[in-house]
Amino acid sequence: MTTPPAAHPAPEGIRGGADDDVARYLADEASGLVARLGEWVAIPSVSAQPERAVDVDRSAHWLAGELRSVGFSTELVPTGETVAVLAERIVDPALPTVLVYSHHDVRHAKPEEWSETEPFTPVVRDGRLHGRGASDAKGQVLAHLWGLRAHLATRASGDAAVNLVLLVEGEEEMGSPHLEQLVAEHAERLTCDAIVFSDTLQWKAGDPAVVSSMRGMVSASLRVTGPLRDVHSGAASGPAPNPIHALVDVLARLHGPDGRIALPGFYDDVDELTEERERQLDELRFDPDVWVERTGTRTIGGEEGFTVEEQLWARPSLEILSVLAGDPTGVPRAVIPAEASAELNIRTVPGQRVARVADQLRSFFADNVPDTVLYELDVAEESGQEPYVSPEGPLMEALIRAMERGHGSDPAGRMGNAGGGPAELLARLLGAPVLFVGTGLPEDRWHSSDESVDIATLLDGAASIAHLWTELGEVLRDTEAASS
Repeated sequence: MTTPPAAHPAPEGIRGGADDDVARYLADEASGLVARLGEWVAIPSVSAQPERAVDVDRSAHWLAGELRSVGFSTELVPTGETVAVLAERIVDPALPTVLVYSHHDVRHAKPEEWSETEPFTPVVRDGRLHGRGASDAKGQVLAHLWGLRAHLATRASGDAAVNLVLLVEGEEEMGSPHLEQLVAEHAERLTCDAIVFSDTLQWKAGDPAVVSSMRGMVSASLRVTGPLRDVHSGAASGPAPNPIHALVDVLARLHGPDGRIALPGFYDDVDELTEERERQLDELRFDPDVWVERTGTRTIGGEEGFTVEEQLWARPSLEILSVLAGDPTGVPRAVIPAEASAELNIRTVPGQRVARVADQLRSFFADNVPDTVLYELDVAEESGQEPYVSPEGPLMEALIRAMERGHGSDPAGRMGNAGGGPAELLARLLGAPVLFVGTGLPEDRWHSSDESVDIATLLDGAASIAHLWTELGEVLRDTEAASS
């Protein structure tokens, strides 16, 4: 690392109670966590780049070694062109079992856009570890390892209150295209009483909130074709069909002036906010101006009539992620291009389903692309993700208690996860409820330049995880006893 993390003192920001053994343990071991995370971040495990396949493999081997050091048996499971890590730590078959899900692959980084450090040259600065994957999601995985260490070190029995199974996949940043097959093939080993999903954001450093929902996701690619080949604008300008004109016109029609999405029937399936959910979001200590500053969004727009919180976590969204046409780089040729393309991303909410949204997309473009051009629409239904809401009840209450102890403060309220993930898929295939435990923050710059993780928040998350195993062990045993 540019600055050896071990040379830094343990962060003063771990906020667990002063008399809490877990917090004291993690404060003493913080430099080890930071050092190991830096070592892992230095492995460029970019799943979307074929030339990085060997690095994704190295990342999986690195994690498997770390897991074995805390008593897990491990297996590297090929999934497509990447590798997942499946690990088990069975204390007693009679104890409840919890599955932890996360991922070790990372997004592509553009070094020229990074200012704090090179993407895969981790450095510690001002209480943060900078580097691609530091927060999304290698930091979250290591929070589990250090949380388990703290849990073991502070229990009289010296062993865990639950059996643990970890599934850390290597293609989440590609939409988890082989995860369903992986889970089906290893369903017996992945059988569990509860799932802890650790690929989410936290609310604010020192002011945690409980994540209780995750939006779904549908992605699509649109390609519009005009002339048979690029043609000189001076020779054909005017009557020639211009695919850029057609593309930007149809993209502009995706939203109405009130910010609502214009797909036919799109909102018919959206579940209305319950009074309880409205109350939860209203009670969250949310300041729109502070949110703009933390996220770097500059302004607030979107669907009229809904708060930022509601738009983020309880309403669907449609984003245009990229538009490509003409000569975006190099010397312009003054031509009407033969084609133009765009990438779209839809975040869905309870009530909506991937297949129906895909049909709505197809219907919209069939009705709105002019007949002067041709188009191809590819909706990635196979990698679509359905939304998920954690059930209320004893497990959620256990999570709240664990967060209170781990962070040393009452949760700021309830929030959701604005992004997607395979939470619904795991819950459906394994028949177990999902709880969300994240250690990222909005300002961590996931998928962007200068990604970093707040070390104090990472430690607070590890402390919450340590307490969660105790809480879940008790609740799940009581639930099993009551049902027998």
